[in-house]
Amino acid sequence: MHAVEKIIARAAGKNELRTGEIINCKVDLAGINDLYLQTLRSFYEMGGKKVHDPQKVVMFLDHYAPASTIMQADNQKQFREFCRAQGIELLMDINEGVCHQILADKGLVCPGMLVVVTDSHTTTHGAFGAFSTGVGATDLAIVLMTGQLWFRVPEVIRIHLEGRLGQGVYAKDVILKVIGALGADYGVYRAVEFTGPLLARLSVSERMVLCNMTTEMGAKTAYIQPDEVTLDFLQGKARQKYAVVATDPGYLYAQEHTFDITSLNPQVAAPHSVDNVHDIAEYLGKPVHQAFLGTCTGGRVDDLAVAARILKGRHVSSRTRFVVVPASKGVLLEAMARGYIQTLVEAGATLVTPSCAACLGTHQGILAPGETCITASSRNFPGRMGHASAEIFVASPASVAAAAMEGIIADPAKYL
Repeated sequence: MHAVEKIIARAAGKNELRTGEIINCKVDLAGINDLYLQTLRSFYEMGGKKVHDPQKVVMFLDHYAPASTIMQADNQKQFREFCRAQGIELLMDINEGVCHQILADKGLVCPGMLVVVTDSHTTTHGAFGAFSTGVGATDLAIVLMTGQLWFRVPEVIRIHLEGRLGQGVYAKDVILKVIGALGADYGVYRAVEFTGPLLARLSVSERMVLCNMTTEMGAKTAYIQPDEVTLDFLQGKARQKYAVVATDPGYLYAQEHTFDITSLNPQVAAPHSVDNVHDIAEYLGKPVHQAFLGTCTGGRVDDLAVAARILKGRHVSSRTRFVVVPASKGVLLEAMARGYIQTLVEAGATLVTPSCAACLGTHQGILAPGETCITASSRNFPGRMGHASAEIFVASPASVAAAAMEGIIADPAKYL
């Protein structure tokens, strides 16, 4: 069996299983964000009275942090009251940041775990060797009541990455290339595993980008085999014992794809689909009204570091606003200690509370009609970050920083 299959087999109490089989699994960690008040409503509507295991539940107030409407404030109030009533201690309030980065910062996700969160980018935690996936409000309510959820065993796709990253090229460019080649619906209800020599040269932060963006090709989950990089990251962070799971020798993947990224240039996903991917050279010089750096995809310390490197001693273009959103409080504190935040603010960036911010198009940097934004976040469909007529280009943090400085889409390589 594949490692992904072994993880869900363990959670189901089975020795073996087959692709397509529907099984009930015990969930190791369940997360709810503040978009999903319906989870609590469904819990009570289905007769729920007491959460099955409060120690395995995390509540995140991250999408509306801080609340910008009375409705959002009331929703968050109800989440806080639910946590107090149910004995849920892992309440991550508006000061903590985005759910996926919080889970990494606090060592709450480890190899071998089965994790569900009411957020589609839960695939991020495949970077730690976990089976992690997004679920809806009703599914999460069932987990609150029973500690279990049903799954269909996904087939596994292998994406093998060879070569070395060139100047100005990052994991975001790699995954955009993959999505552009395979399509936005290629991975629907499939597990996507990344392998190959490139991975050994990627930090945990960059691995999280690869796994995070598999959602944009429809994947059910993503996976990277834990190695020394993974275990070094978890050392001192992990909150529980964990088991690194290995795929059996000779395992046959449903499909395999190899990408040699040696000659890869910086990439952009152009409007209005994340698989509309091109070399950045095709859009050089296009004016941008906003550059957005942040969220669970592009707001980690590494991302702020490269932006600070590009902008140090320089200034954001007078034609462009540069919105910077650290992914978590932990990221913000480390970036402050390293001087990245001061560099970016001095260069003209607008610093926003660690949160999802404009990524979901509700506050803190939304776009006006006809505006163009280059973003290190994950999606660019119409209306994602504001008005439906706005254009969104998805790119690496380096490309975002370069565009912020020049006021146009620019190749970051010349600044690195």
